[in-house]
Amino acid sequence: MLPLVALVGRPNVGKSTLFNVLTRTRDALVHDQPGVTRDRHYGVCRPEGRRHFAVVDTGGIAGDDEGLVGATTRQARAAAEEADLVLFIVDGREGASALDDEILAWLRKAARPTLLVVNKTDGIDAEAALNDFARYGFADAVDISSAHRRGIDELIDEVLARLPEEGARVELDDDPERIRLAFIGRPNVGKSTLVNRLLGEERMIASDVPGTTRDSVAIDMERDGRRYRLIDTAGVRRKSRVEEAVEKFSIIKTLQAIEDCQVAVVMLDASEGVTDQDATVLALALDAGRALVIAVNKWDGLSDYQREQAEAMLSRKLGFVDWAEAVRISAKHGSGLRELFRAVHRAHASATREFGTSEVNKALEIAYASNPPPSVRGHVAKLRFAHPAGTNPPSFVVHGTRLRTLSDSYKRYLENFFRKRFKLVGTPVRFVFKEGSNPFEGRKNVLTERQVARKRRLMRHVKRSK
Repeated sequence: MLPLVALVGRPNVGKSTLFNVLTRTRDALVHDQPGVTRDRHYGVCRPEGRRHFAVVDTGGIAGDDEGLVGATTRQARAAAEEADLVLFIVDGREGASALDDEILAWLRKAARPTLLVVNKTDGIDAEAALNDFARYGFADAVDISSAHRRGIDELIDEVLARLPEEGARVELDDDPERIRLAFIGRPNVGKSTLVNRLLGEERMIASDVPGTTRDSVAIDMERDGRRYRLIDTAGVRRKSRVEEAVEKFSIIKTLQAIEDCQVAVVMLDASEGVTDQDATVLALALDAGRALVIAVNKWDGLSDYQREQAEAMLSRKLGFVDWAEAVRISAKHGSGLRELFRAVHRAHASATREFGTSEVNKALEIAYASNPPPSVRGHVAKLRFAHPAGTNPPSFVVHGTRLRTLSDSYKRYLENFFRKRFKLVGTPVRFVFKEGSNPFEGRKNVLTERQVARKRRLMRHVKRSK
C-alpha cells in the first residue's frame, strides 16, 4: 500500500493546483474562485526514479461547521486523519491569517505529522514569506510556486524523507479488471447520495442544494468479490442556465468521465419524471457509445398512483433507449441496489463481449435472408459479409454493394436483430457500412491495332448487309 499525503489549508491557497502538479494530471478542478473543491480527490505522485505515494486533495477549511462549508471541512479533516503526512498549505502573498492559526491548532491537537508549505512565493521575497510563518514553530518549511512548478522537486524530497515505507491505504490503482461506473444526471437527483450508500460512509458531500458536486471524483470499491471504480460527477444543466465558468468546467469534467467509464448509470428523479434535460444526459452517454443503466431514484417516496404515472412516463419517453434496463431504487434507504448491480453486470458483459467473424457473418446472412433490404430505384443493396470491429460498444463492419441505398429503418432492423440474436442488453450497437469499389472504375479499355481493324471490318459488314 502506498503512503498517503493530504493537502490541507484554507480556501484558495493552491491545493488543487499543487495536486495536479504532483500527480501530473488535470484531474482537480482549478479556478480563482474560493471553495471550488469540496470532495476528497485522490491521485498518485510518481516521481521518476523514486518512491511513489498517494496524494489527496481537499476542500478549503473555512472555520464554519454548518452547511456546505461545514461538510467540506469535515471531508478535509477526515483526509488529514487518515494520511501519513499532512502538507499544510498557506499563502505566501497574503501571509498568516487567523484561519491558518485555527487549522494549525487542530492539526496539532490531532497529532498529525505536518510539513508547512508556503505557496505563491513567485515574484516576492521567499525568505520574507517564510519568516512571516516562523511563529508557527516549524523547523523546516518549503516555499514553492505550484502555478509555475518552482520548488516542487525540493518539496518531493522533503515528503519522501518523512513518509514511511508502507502506508495505510491508497485509493486508486491501475487494475484493468475494475468495472468503471459513472453516475450522471441532472443536479440533485441523488448521485452523491447513491455513491455514499454504496461505500457505506459519507465519502461525498450530499446536500439538497443543487450543484453541490463540482468535480468528477473517482473512488475504488469492492463488492461481492468484484472490483469497481465509481465516478461521481457534477449535475448537467441546460446550456442556457450555465453561466459560471466553474460550472462549465464541471460539465467538461462530466463529459470526460463519460468517456472514461464503461457503464454510465443515468439517474432520474422519479418524483419529477423524465425531463428534456434527462433526455439530453442520455444523449451524451449514447454519443460516447457507453453501456447504459437507468436508475430511477426516490421511488420509495411515491404513492401507488404516482408509481403508475411514473411507469407510463418511463415507457413513453424512454422508447429510444428501450434496450437499456431501468431499475427502481432509493439511494437514501438502499433499496434496489442489488438489482442495480445485476443490470450493471449485464450491460458491462454485453458491451465488452468479443465476437468471432464466423458468428457475425452467420447472423448477417440470417438477417439478410429473413428480411432483404427494399429496392431503391430498381437497385437492391447486397450485404456480402461482416466482421467485428471493436467493443464498448460492440461494433461491426458490413461490406457489400449499393449500401448507400440502405434506409435508416433497415439499419435499425439490423441493430435490433444483432441485439436479439446475441442477447445484448444495455449497450448500443454500432454498424459501419463499407461499399466495395469497382477496381476497373475510371480505367479506359484501349484497343490494339488488330482489334481496331477487326472492328472496322465488322462495321463494313453490317453496313453492306443493310
